[in-house]
Amino acid sequence: MTSQFRIKKEIAPDQADWGHSRWLSHPASTGARQLAALDANIAPGKGHDFHKHPDQEEVLYVIDGQIEQWIDREKRILGAGDTIFIAPGTVHATFNVGKEDAHVVVVFSPCVGDGFEAVDMSGDTPWQGLRA
Repeated sequence: MTSQFRIKKEIAPDQADWGHSRWLSHPASTGARQLAALDANIAPGKGHDFHKHPDQEEVLYVIDGQIEQWIDREKRILGAGDTIFIAPGTVHATFNVGKEDAHVVVVFSPCVGDGFEAVDMSGDTPWQGLRA
């Protein structure tokens, strides 16, 4: 692992059904072992449904837009400049409730697998009906 510059136009975006993201740092891109960082745009009406990271802490920072953020069964609307810390094993979800893309930066620590590991909880009680 060596220190390096990561230039946005040189990082290919990953497309997802909720939007797109770029790895700022993760094992495959930088050799990082302790943390992974992701720059993501969430499309209006889309999001990352209820899930947990059993062995990782997460920090999500909203750069632009408006998101509906859940920690367990508590919901808050977050905007530019707001941050959330999520402890390992905590069920959470993020949805864009604005009319434009929501831009967020997410940091996971330590690295698990290729950066992070998510366990889907969206079909489990009580999370399956929270947004209904």
